[in-house]
Amino acid sequence: MTIPFLSLKNITAQYSKEIHGAVSRVIDSGWYLQGKENAAFEANYAQYTGTKYAVGVANGLDALIWILRAYMEMGVIDPYDEVIVPANTYIASILAITENNLVPVLVEPNITTYQIDDARIEAAITPKTKAIMIVHLYGRCAYTEKIGQVCKKRNLKLIEDNAQAHGCLYKDRKTGSLGDAAGHSFYPGKNLGALGDGGAVTTDDEELANVVRSLANYGSSRKYVFKYQGRNSRLDEIQAAVLDVKLKHLDEDNGLRRSVAKRYIDGIINPKIILPVVTDWNSHVFHIFPIRTKQRDEFQKYLQDKGVQPLIHYPIPPHKQECYKEWNGLSFPVTEQIHDEELSLPISSTLRDSEIDYIISTINSFKV
Repeated sequence: MTIPFLSLKNITAQYSKEIHGAVSRVIDSGWYLQGKENAAFEANYAQYTGTKYAVGVANGLDALIWILRAYMEMGVIDPYDEVIVPANTYIASILAITENNLVPVLVEPNITTYQIDDARIEAAITPKTKAIMIVHLYGRCAYTEKIGQVCKKRNLKLIEDNAQAHGCLYKDRKTGSLGDAAGHSFYPGKNLGALGDGGAVTTDDEELANVVRSLANYGSSRKYVFKYQGRNSRLDEIQAAVLDVKLKHLDEDNGLRRSVAKRYIDGIINPKIILPVVTDWNSHVFHIFPIRTKQRDEFQKYLQDKGVQPLIHYPIPPHKQECYKEWNGLSFPVTEQIHDEELSLPISSTLRDSEIDYIISTINSFKV
């Protein structure tokens, strides 16, 4: 048996007829940018997340870049101000900060949840701190009441990196609506994935939404009139139409991911494997199912030899990357432990029962 980490072909095939219809509708319309499909998806995604505004952009990294840049254009954040961000995030969260000539301040995660440790945040705040960027890593909600209280007390903007957690809940509110603004990625492998790159910004702030929309359109809100030095970062009509189709099925797909995760958590009993600890199933949409083991390399090879394809999210933490070589000497032991031990198991809405059973039995037989 061969089980890939993720089959995008199988995921797309679930809604093939609807997707083909949506793409054909765009092709036949003759309108491929900033048209009805984009407007419809933005309205539907804003309603889904529980925000007033959604602005489609080219990708998730741009979504975060434009949020920070918009706050700078609005005079809320100045160059070289600081943004607190989890040390174990994917590099895009940090790239968005440095792209804007802002300073990332790395904070360790909680070893159990893998989310930013809210007990460590206040110690990282300085007079230059203007925002906290939480990252709903692996599809788990990173927001806590304590983070919200710190932002209110210190007058800090709360920005969500919601690239991995579409449809995730904090109590009765969806991620993407918990802070002042949120960046979303629709990379094909995401829970809500396009057939190419795509992203969005959600917010209740009308001014922020308008500035983001202008920045992503060369800095223009009126043809040939440029208020900002922007870039071309627009969500195209085909991707918007495809996303609108898949949005209708997102909650069902997330439910299927949770059912796979429950099977894993109930069935994997190998003491060498550390499983996710889940106390609120609605607060996790399992974009990734991360496990940890001190024998990570041996375990990865073992699974591959048995026909199961795991992935590592992520092998090198941001502070050890060459592009941030000025941080290479820093020590973040919790982050480093996670990056040294983490391995992601296959999880998707199309994983078959027989495949789940095989993965569980294979893991339980690991004896290195």
